[in-house]
Amino acid sequence: MDTLSQLQSELESEYQTTKKFINRFPEGKNEYAPHEKSMKLMPLATHVVEIFGWPHTILTTSELDFAKGAYQPTVLSTREELLKKLDENYESGLQALQNAQEDDLNPSWTIKNDGQELASWSKYGAIRHGLNQITHHRAQMGVYYRLNDIPLPGSYGPSADQQSF
Repeated sequence: MDTLSQLQSELESEYQTTKKFINRFPEGKNEYAPHEKSMKLMPLATHVVEIFGWPHTILTTSELDFAKGAYQPTVLSTREELLKKLDENYESGLQALQNAQEDDLNPSWTIKNDGQELASWSKYGAIRHGLNQITHHRAQMGVYYRLNDIPLPGSYGPSADQQSF
């Protein structure tokens, strides 16, 4: 299996798992955060669904400069909007991977803020970082859900809420 096929497979798997989490997004809890330093639940969920579009951005650009680019964070307010954006970004990310060639993963891709480099990877490394971010932030959502007594779907096997004791 080539690298692009592996990335496509992993993106699809993370999409299916994330969709289960977004389907349980609690209406009326957009502003919930377990601590004052924690991101609020709706911006956190929005960030997770945005990441699915990163392969498209990474494969079609050489950098993202937050201060100079056209990037504006998405603002969503309902579960339905989250699900729609998740589907759109997944399709965009998957299509970018399907249209890419292996050599397209080699060039550098950099995140900057007003010209100052914040991070840089190969395009492959940037996409891998994005996939890791999905897992990381979805786990954060799981903690928020648990603290609000929202049953957790399984991620890489059944959750404690799915097991019978």
